[in-house]
Amino acid sequence: MIDINLASKRAAIPKVCVIGGGSFATAIVKILADNKLRVYWWMRDMDNVNYIKEFKHNPKYLSSVEINTRKVRPTNKIRRAVRLADVVILAVPAAFLEDATKSLRPRDLQNKVVISAIKGLIPATNEIIADYIHQRFNVSINNIGVIGGPCHAEEVAREKLSYLTIASSSGEIRDKVSELIDCRYLKTRVSTDVVGTEYASVLKNVYALASGISNGLNYGDNFQAVLVANAQQEMTRFINTVSKESRDTQASHYLGDLLVTAYSQFSRNRTFGIMLGRGYSVESIQIEMEMVAEGYYATNSLYKVMEKYNLDMPILRAVYEIVYNQKPAPIVFRKLIEELN
Repeated sequence: MIDINLASKRAAIPKVCVIGGGSFATAIVKILADNKLRVYWWMRDMDNVNYIKEFKHNPKYLSSVEINTRKVRPTNKIRRAVRLADVVILAVPAAFLEDATKSLRPRDLQNKVVISAIKGLIPATNEIIADYIHQRFNVSINNIGVIGGPCHAEEVAREKLSYLTIASSSGEIRDKVSELIDCRYLKTRVSTDVVGTEYASVLKNVYALASGISNGLNYGDNFQAVLVANAQQEMTRFINTVSKESRDTQASHYLGDLLVTAYSQFSRNRTFGIMLGRGYSVESIQIEMEMVAEGYYATNSLYKVMEKYNLDMPILRAVYEIVYNQKPAPIVFRKLIEELN
């Protein structure tokens, strides 16, 4: 286990690699730089790397955030960035993780702490990210953690008080990674529930699609409250079925993350859903948004997991019918309202 003890004056300040160039990656980089950490920031596009080096802003995401280039080193060389770091934070969409990390080898991540800030499943296998990292790169489970919500990157950029949850089977990882990102405007909580935290982070995106669809169909606040309450029950059934660990799904990294994603103006999944409810096709939404809504990919993966465990999940099933079977949202939701309680 590497030493990432910030409390010890003799301990070297850990170096962190952030993989991904989107909104959440940018927010994480800001937090780490504000905490005076050395950050190697990998993104695929060399034009974006050069832009950040010259202008100190991400040209595509959270462009108002000033990047402290004295602490942050943007690069498109992923293996070098990973090798130089003690802690690797994954913040690319789940659908693109395999491609982004295809040049990495297990030895590149040997003795590294690997933290997933991804809110999705691997589409080809329907795995949570922690399992994928363990299997693909032979990283010890005790060196893996995940970041849960509730938190929107846009509010972190504005330094609005936010909360994140660090989940890991290792108490050392939980505590030390919390020290890395805890700051004036961001507070951290810890959890042992890696599987539940990951699945909650994925499920809430699907329920945000449903929330957006209801808005796009002009259902009111009263119906949306019923929808989200049922989503929380559905989430609890799912998580407790796939993982038997004791947990309170009314805690903030389960219920709180669901609420903020279902209701917030910053939720891209909710926006995606609103457009579905208004009759846009998936293809036209993807072109117009120019951003990845994790809930789109997650719906397909979660639906397969639902079938594997023979679960009854009316909301997930309704979203799947609209997104992947192109069934009209008004017809699907008329059926759904009869299944809610």
